[in-house]
Amino acid sequence: MPDSARPLFSLQDRVAVITGAGSGIGRSIARVYASAGAEVWALDVNEQSANETASGITDSGGRAHAQRADVTNPESLGPAVKNVLSQSGRIDILVNNAGVGFVGDLLNTPEEEYDRLMNVNARGVFLMTRAALPSMLERGGGVIVNIASIASLIAVKDRFAYCASKGAVMMMTKSIAMDYVGKGIRCNCICPTRIHTPFVDDYLSKNYPGRESEVFAQLSAYQPIGRMGSPDEVAWLALYLASDEGAMHTGDAFPLSGGKLMG
Repeated sequence: MPDSARPLFSLQDRVAVITGAGSGIGRSIARVYASAGAEVWALDVNEQSANETASGITDSGGRAHAQRADVTNPESLGPAVKNVLSQSGRIDILVNNAGVGFVGDLLNTPEEEYDRLMNVNARGVFLMTRAALPSMLERGGGVIVNIASIASLIAVKDRFAYCASKGAVMMMTKSIAMDYVGKGIRCNCICPTRIHTPFVDDYLSKNYPGRESEVFAQLSAYQPIGRMGSPDEVAWLALYLASDEGAMHTGDAFPLSGGKLMG
């Protein structure tokens, strides 16, 4: 029976570490987690952006810290996790959100772009989880939420490297869940369709100057619902998965597809 004394989806007294929290989906997850009572660590390779996320939370009465961290560099992640543990004592929730994109089919994807996407999107999940997981196991459990993509579930045109990297994220999610299900670890992933973030606006302004509105409408129409998702919509699902209300889920992939998977 639900505990009527505890608010639904509460993260009170829990410590959450979120990569790529300097903008977009990561920043929204940080804000939503903080509003649910979590002490948030905003990690980002851009220290200024991480500071802006943390400051926005603390200015609103929440608890947050900023930490520069490069998910592609284990020498960066070790000290970052050590700092979190020294100041907050534990890590209850890890959100692997940091990611990058590239537009191109196989023949139009340079090796350096393929390597960059695999390094950030896939290897970054491996390295960050490897850095944080031992402390979770020592405490007897924890929650990992990975931000995968609809491209983990279906092919997306001209996203060869992105599909490869996010497919890897989904299977790492399932593997982590299977290996540690008996040790108190839950691991799930969210598979969003196109989400309207600053990345989208930057992409349009750089690649379609003067046609931003036209191409934005085309990208929005990809979803049968007729629009892109918002970062907050991803964050609310991430909140559910991190909360006690989501305790039955592990090894699951949650689409946020706007109807793209109906057929």
